[in-house]
This record gives sequence, C-alpha cells and structure tokens, in this order.
Amino acid sequence: MPPLHILWHDDHLVAVYKPAGWLVHRTGLDAGETRFVMQTLRDQMGRHVFPVHRLDKGTCGVLVMALHADAARALSQAFEHHAVRKRYLALVRGWMPEHAEVDHALRPDDAPADAPAQPAQTRMLCLARLALPEVSDPRFPGTRASLVQAEPLTGRRHQIRRHLKHLAHPIIGDATHGKGPLNRWWASRLGLQRLWLHAWRLEVPHPVTGTRLVFDSGLDLARPSAPGAPAGADDIAHWQALWQGLPWAEVARITP
Repeated sequence: MPPLHILWHDDHLVAVYKPAGWLVHRTGLDAGETRFVMQTLRDQMGRHVFPVHRLDKGTCGVLVMALHADAARALSQAFEHHAVRKRYLALVRGWMPEHAEVDHALRPDDAPADAPAQPAQTRMLCLARLALPEVSDPRFPGTRASLVQAEPLTGRRHQIRRHLKHLAHPIIGDATHGKGPLNRWWASRLGLQRLWLHAWRLEVPHPVTGTRLVFDSGLDLARPSAPGAPAGADDIAHWQALWQGLPWAEVARITP
C-alpha cells in the first residue's frame, strides 16, 4: 500500500491527500475494507493522529488531522463554529446556473422521521458546462453536465451531495443521491466508476497560533500529474482526463 501524500504538517496538525475509496477510520459498515487514513497515517508518522472532520469514502482530496488532544479540540471547535472554509469540485448532471445559494435544512440520514431538520447552506458556482450529442437518457437528444465549485457553509453529513440532488443536479457517480442509469452511462463513457466529488481546498485556523492555513489538494485541471506520484495520483489523473478529454465551455475562471 503506497504512503499517503502529506501536504503539510507541524507538531500540531497534518494535512493529507485522501484518495477515493479510503475510509477515514475503521467502521462496522465496511467490515471488508482495508484502507484507513487514520491507521496508515499513524504508522507512517509514528505517532497518534486525531480526526477532526471527515470525507466520504468516495470523496478524494484535502483532509486535516490533529496530532494531539488539545489541537483536536481546537480544530473540532473551528469546524463546529464554521471558522473553516471548504471548497469542493463536483461533476453534476445538466447545466447548473452560474450561481446558486442553497438554504435547505437536512435531517441526518439515520435520524427518525420525526427528527427536526438542521439548517444547511451551500454556495455553488458553475465553472464549466458540457453538451454531448450522445444520448444518456431517451427523453433527451443529448447529454449535459456541469463542473461545479461547492462551498458548504455548514457541515451536515452528505450536505453537498444532498443539496445538489435538491437542485436536480445530482453528482455523477453518487449511488445514494444520484441517478443509477445516468451513473452507469457515465461510468461506461469515461471508463471508470467513481464518485465525482473532490475536496479541492481547505482553510483552517491553526489550533495554537490562530494563523489562517490554506491547504490545496494539488489538482490543476490543465497540468498533467508528475510520474511516480504518491497515493492520490490516480484521482488527480481522473479529473485531468475528465477536463482535457471532453469539450468543456468555461463559465468562470477555474482556479482552486
């Protein structure tokens, strides 16, 4: 198993690239899984690590962990009090509007039906649009898609995925909140099946100094990956091939 790519670290926190298909930590829901960021990073660094936020198994990109309990408390409070800024990249069905502000409360997936929904807000920016003459749905003469930058302003589970479904622009490859036939069509068209959601950039206050830290996943859609890159290189290559291999029309400047 290749080592995780460490984006930055000091004595208090570490930022890593989480590859798609890895779990952040062990869970009974994926008993057969063998790739865990926490355990791999602990062995790689030779010290204990503390999770302070999570990414879904299918999501790749920037993940931050604390290196001691005090840092974990400070970082967890920063996430809880919305003192972090997160930006994601998503491939979605159809043509998104240039801008969208989603204010749609969400009930936790595993909550009872009478549980109150929690406030949830996401800011969306359409980066590029695509129109293919190929038919993915017999109701339409062609296939449309968009590249979207999503910035969750709150931290509900599956928030981006559920808010894009709410807008009728589900993420391609989302088996839970997307469209199965469309996911299969895109998997065949692109030659791979995956969730097209990427944690592109994360800004957090340092848990000790309070200095604003900016961590970038390293994804540059226009620049090929370096050969021999560590874990996560396949994800980067997938996104670059998606961008470079299809006739996208930019709507906004694409910079992480």
